[in-house]
Amino acid sequence: MTESPAPYGAACPACEGSWPAAADRIAELSEGTLYLHTDQFFPGWSVLVLRRHATELFDLARDERGRLVEDVTHAARALKEAFDARKVNYALFGNLVPHIHWHLIPRLAGDPAPREPVFAVRHDAIELRPDDRAERIARIRDRLRR
Repeated sequence: MTESPAPYGAACPACEGSWPAAADRIAELSEGTLYLHTDQFFPGWSVLVLRRHATELFDLARDERGRLVEDVTHAARALKEAFDARKVNYALFGNLVPHIHWHLIPRLAGDPAPREPVFAVRHDAIELRPDDRAERIARIRDRLRR
C-alpha cells in the first residue's frame, strides 16, 4: 500500500479540503465520503471520495479496496432507489482531481441521451438552490440508512 503523489507536485484538492464542498456531504461510509455533485443535470449525480490520498486502485490494500467497492455498491443502490434510476453509471478517472473518487450517476427515464456517457452529453450545469440541494441530500441519506 503506497501513497501516490499528486501529478507534477500539484496539491490535492481532496486532501486539502477544497473539493468537494463540505456543504455537499451526504454521508461517511466505510472508506469514503459521499457528496452530491455540484452539477445536477443528471439528478442525484454524486461523488464518493476516498478519505485518504491515493490515486490508483492498486495503491490500496486488498481489504481496503474491497471495502471501497462495497461503499460504491451501497451508494449506487441508494441512488437507484432514491431517483428510481433505470441504470447507475460509474466513473473512476482522476485526471482532473488526482485522488481516488467515483462518480455515481443515476440514469433516469427521460434521460436526454441514454446511450451516451454523461461526460459526452453537452449541457449547461444545473446548480440547485440550497433548499433543493438539502432535500436531495436528505433523500439519498434516507436510502443509505435502509
